Formats: sequence, C-alpha cells, structure tokens
Amino acid sequence: MNDNTIKRADSIHFSRSFLSIPYIIFLAVFVVLPLLVVLYYAFTNGSGQFTVRHFVNFFTNDRTVGTLFYSLFVAVIVTLFCLLLAYPTAYILAKSDFKHKGLLLIILVVPMWINFTLRLTAMKEILDAIEGNLAYYSFFNTILCMTYDFLPFMILPIYNSLSKLDDSMVEAARDLGASGRQAMFRVIIPMSMPGIVSGITMVFLPAMTNYVVLDMVYNSTFIMGSLIGSYFSAYDWHAGSMVSVILLALIFVISALENRVTGSNERE
Repeated sequence: MNDNTIKRADSIHFSRSFLSIPYIIFLAVFVVLPLLVVLYYAFTNGSGQFTVRHFVNFFTNDRTVGTLFYSLFVAVIVTLFCLLLAYPTAYILAKSDFKHKGLLLIILVVPMWINFTLRLTAMKEILDAIEGNLAYYSFFNTILCMTYDFLPFMILPIYNSLSKLDDSMVEAARDLGASGRQAMFRVIIPMSMPGIVSGITMVFLPAMTNYVVLDMVYNSTFIMGSLIGSYFSAYDWHAGSMVSVILLALIFVISALENRVTGSNERE
C-alpha cells in the first residue's frame, strides 16, 4: 500500500468522524445539559447546597406518595386496555389477507396526526352528549380518553413484530400437535414480545404524566404530571425537578426490563 492510498484512507476516516460532530453537539445541548440542570435543582436547595430533603419529603408525605401510586394505577389500567385492544387489532392486520391492510393501518394512525387537544375536545363532546355531566364519571372518562389517545402507540410496535413473524414456526407448532390456543400463547405471543414491551413502554410512562386529559374531563385528582406542573407554577424548581428525577428513574428501570426481556427473547 503506497503513501497516497494511506492518506486517502485517513481522509475518509476523518470525514466520517467529522460527520458525527453535529449529532454530538445536539446531544450535549438538548439532552445532556438540560438533564444536568434538572439533576442540579433536584439535589440542591435554594442556597445551592447539596440535599436530598426533597426526596425525603416526597416519600414521607402521604399526598405525594398517594399521587405516585394513583399515577401508577392509572398507567397500569390504561396500558392494559391498550394492550387488550391493540394486540388483536395488530394480529388481524398483520396476518390477514386484506388487500388494503396498509390503508387500514394508516386509518388507525391518522388520529396521531391531529392535534392532541383537538382529539380530546372531540372525545369530550361525544362523552358529554352521552353522559350529560362528565364529572360523574371522571375516572372512567380519564381511562377512556387516555386509551383512545395512546392506542396507536401500542398497535404500531406490535404490528411490526407480528408482520416479521415467521409463519413456518407456527406451522411447525401445529404439525407437532399444538392447538391454536397453544400456538398463540407458546409461539406467537412470546415471539412478538419485543413489540409488546416497546408498546408498553410507549404507553405506560406518558399515561403517568398526561394531566391534560384529567383537566379536560374534570378529574381533579393529581397525577405525577399534575404534581410537576403545580411545583413549577409555584416556582419551586427544586421540588419539580425532584419529581422529574423520580420519573427518570422509572424510565431507567422500565428500559432495563425491556432490554432484559428483549435480549432473553432473542437468545431463545
């Protein structure tokens, strides 16, 4: 290899590394720095001194702990309903012989293209016409509206997993004597687990913080998003950042579980 070839290779290597600089700058400015600011306010007091008092106050206060558990309860219910509705829908779309199933998938995704507030306003008008007074069924309306809003986020990843599923695996299971139910629960669902886990992640965390839905259906109960909003509205950046860090820790836990489940499924 002559000197010109070596120089040309070094030039190509440098140019490829150079292309990553804009991404690194973007990551540092819009991800790392905001996160450091949140961590700084979460672990300091008004004088800038290190403290964990905000976390102690959160976990020793019945109101804030109750808000956390209520948020988890709402998120679990919404995620469960989304999963029960999304999986059969995604399975039918992925395994059916519809000529225009791509169009049907787009129809399911179209609501995501419409402004979030407009979608909720339309749903609110429908519920108001049916119920007469939304305040009578505030919890039910909260679950219904959140399920309506987050359902496409559950359908898409499950659909992607099922559409890539090798049908020969199911045929082999049936040839070995498995019933349709056994093939579903022992072959199809385990092999689509990455899509299920991704959908749960995309629904569970937003459901814990989406307080706009509660406000629009006259549900006065606080969830984690409401709590963060109340702290920042009162200019208590330290307490608001503390709640954000707790949610961030939940994100890390769920992401770790997701990676573990996905990795185990891939090994199997």
